[in-house]
Amino acid sequence: MVNCCGLVTVKKEPVPLKSIAVEVSVQGHVATVSSTLQYENQEESPLEAIFVFPLPGEAAVCRFSAKIGQSEVVAEVQEKQKAQEQYEDALSSGLQAFLLEESDESPDVFKLSVGSLPPGEKASVSLDYVTELAVQADDGLRLCLPAVLNPRYHSALVSSVPAGSVPYSLSLSARVSSPHPISRVESNCPLDPLNYLNTEKTQAMVSLAAGHQFDRDVELLLYYQDTHQPTAIVEAAQTSAKPGSLMGDPMVMLSMYPEFPKDVMSLMTSHGEFLFVMDRSGSMSCPMHNGSGAQDRIGSARDTLLLLLKSLPMGCYFNIIGFGSRYKSFFPKSVEYSQKTMNEALQKVKAMRADLGGTEILQPLKHIYSQPCLPDQPRQLFLFTDGEVRNTKEVLDLVKANASSHRCFSFGIGEGASSALISGVAKQGGGHAQFITGQDRMQPKVMQSLRFALQPAVVDISVKWNVPKGVSVTTLSPPIRMLFQGQRALLYAQITGEVGALPSPVMSVNIVITICLVTVHVIHSNPYFLVFSLYCFDCPAPASNPAMDPLLQLISLQKASGSWVLEAALAEVLGKTEEEVAKPKPAPVDQEVWATVLALVWLYGFKMEDQEEWQFLAMKAVSWIQAQKVASVSECVQAGNTLLGCQVQKETLGL
Repeated sequence: MVNCCGLVTVKKEPVPLKSIAVEVSVQGHVATVSSTLQYENQEESPLEAIFVFPLPGEAAVCRFSAKIGQSEVVAEVQEKQKAQEQYEDALSSGLQAFLLEESDESPDVFKLSVGSLPPGEKASVSLDYVTELAVQADDGLRLCLPAVLNPRYHSALVSSVPAGSVPYSLSLSARVSSPHPISRVESNCPLDPLNYLNTEKTQAMVSLAAGHQFDRDVELLLYYQDTHQPTAIVEAAQTSAKPGSLMGDPMVMLSMYPEFPKDVMSLMTSHGEFLFVMDRSGSMSCPMHNGSGAQDRIGSARDTLLLLLKSLPMGCYFNIIGFGSRYKSFFPKSVEYSQKTMNEALQKVKAMRADLGGTEILQPLKHIYSQPCLPDQPRQLFLFTDGEVRNTKEVLDLVKANASSHRCFSFGIGEGASSALISGVAKQGGGHAQFITGQDRMQPKVMQSLRFALQPAVVDISVKWNVPKGVSVTTLSPPIRMLFQGQRALLYAQITGEVGALPSPVMSVNIVITICLVTVHVIHSNPYFLVFSLYCFDCPAPASNPAMDPLLQLISLQKASGSWVLEAALAEVLGKTEEEVAKPKPAPVDQEVWATVLALVWLYGFKMEDQEEWQFLAMKAVSWIQAQKVASVSECVQAGNTLLGCQVQKETLGL
């Protein structure tokens, strides 16, 4: 089924698009996107047209207008049934009318019925929305503008159209403001040079290079200095709004993206039930990107599952569920992680194909939630998909209903993945959403989420506002249930009372973090708005054919316990013969210990740029070596450095 976007007729035939102009205003972690789209009816008869516009899952429409000829209508919010009746009355009276509503199937698609468009007439559609920017694995903030003429669909994927075949162009400019200096702005499309607007580099302008054609999803990645420092931004009340109303009072947005102490974050749990739910629909056979040498999505998924299986801690439970039009589980129920179950799962991963039809997520999720949770094994769900589903709202409601029993981490693969689905399940499941687009590699982003799942989280978060008499602060955001390393939380509040003159729009924020206690102090230049504090209590106590890529080959050779065996395949990865590897082994050292030390020296000596991908399996290896109580570890490391031509210190390995 094809769900067309843009201005289409009731028969879902596209109305020719002439131009798109987009202006973006970014304040910290939030963007306001203003889009104007120009259409023309080139037919000889009137058209009843519908405007279909995909939005980010976290977006809220704040303004809409449509203009046909000299007639312009600005939308107002009404109850759905009443709005439908007024629209039908206007059409039956021969009047032009517009009706904007959210799609019943997915909250990230808005539909507008614009009524009759006369022959030769032009239609202009303007829509403003506000959206939170998604945090990426490298601390960048992602803004994606959907290509509204590209099909969004359920069983096929078209992420771009051929160059030169789009008969319209896109102009886009973005103004970025941040309390902290702006480091850089990147895009999957050519950009003009970044233009800083002040000496502090806290304001900048950037535009798409001239002549860009809207043949793909345009993506902007923003990077700030001091990104983990909390910030507070105040928006003034609208002068035209009634005081005491939502828009008639000043609002404050607090952004918290903390970096917790390393000694806390190094404590990894060995408990948990890890469920990897992988899209195996036909579109997963598409390449990861349009460049040369691109791996197909299911191949990248296989490599990712290999990495995940090797990185799981001993003592946990796991299962892998593939889904399409139907679903298949590797095991009838979650199994304990061991060498035997890991090997069995790896054999199934090698045989995994994109052969299960369409994209239907609801049934496998219902199956998962019908299984009882394991005692003392917190459930962690990892969901991978490259598409969208017809029943996004039903899926989100199901995840929300089970939020108390699990955390859900989601991954959108490619430009066709529904932002409402990916962001929504992570939000409702208390986890984290990641998008893998362009030439992004899946593995680093997935391993970041695994780190979240294994690290302790701060919970039971309460907020206290200290303000002078006559001033009150009403928090508008839902409670923050938990916060973990790499997760961003935004809190919105309304300021009422005798607020006086507003302070500077951007306010300085300092953060002090201790174990199990987070305190955020917001210091304002205006005395009426004094301190914001966030207290976190009761941190959970932590418990005590990839051979084509040398790194993946090494990972595939590791045992579930964390050790490596001295064998020809390991020697091949190290670039040596089996005899060359065995000869320098210190006499009193066991072969398995020697092999494991060599693997660690190779990782730290040659693959530090990929450390985020192998850090957990390295931790397992170190723990295994320490459990062997080897007296000559220093001698092993020194001999390994000599053999491999490295200079890795024993302390670097954690031994």
